[in-house]
Amino acid sequence: MPDFDPRQVPVAAVDIHLPAVPRAALTPEALRQRFVAPPQWEPEVVLEKSSYASRSPARAAVLLGIVLRDEPMVLLTERTAHLSTHSGQVAFPGGRADPEDASPAHTALREAEEEVGLAARHAEVLGVLPTYVTGSSFIISPVVALVAPDCELNPNPYEVADLFEVPLAFLMDPANHRRHVFESGGVERQWFSMPYQDGSKFRFIWGATAGMLRNFYRFLSA
Repeated sequence: MPDFDPRQVPVAAVDIHLPAVPRAALTPEALRQRFVAPPQWEPEVVLEKSSYASRSPARAAVLLGIVLRDEPMVLLTERTAHLSTHSGQVAFPGGRADPEDASPAHTALREAEEEVGLAARHAEVLGVLPTYVTGSSFIISPVVALVAPDCELNPNPYEVADLFEVPLAFLMDPANHRRHVFESGGVERQWFSMPYQDGSKFRFIWGATAGMLRNFYRFLSA
């Protein structure tokens, strides 16, 4: 993506016509069962238009962690401003795969422990969503896991500027999904955003993170 403020790009549409995922489908047991017996479905967003044409593709994995509070919450980070890719953006814990990683789940759990201090014993992996290819040439495997609410987190200050949670029900309601269109150099790019007011802080969830959440919505609502 070119340098620009995504918050300033007008909203092209909001999907208020689509139903929210029922709260009964967001319980731990319902989520487990969904991955045990998945529906026939297709991800909506799988490939962003490249903005880094010269970069070689790289495998990565992120942890779509659902913290099992009274209301299920999704664990998210705000990346620090000095990082070379996606700096300052809202993201899932995760990162590039290492050659010794046995699976995307291994990558996601290892990266989550390095980034936010989430020990693997506190995460119950449910499954992996289809890969999402970013404009920066990362081939990302989103690993969905249930996270124990009493886990202790210790964000790495080099990578994580802030750590926060957003209600899963909010993210699984398309009335909160905004579509944006941006054209630069004759190339049109589209993405979702899911802005969330977190107390006094405004969280702008967009791009790859919003795209993977949109796919998770499609998986749960199929």
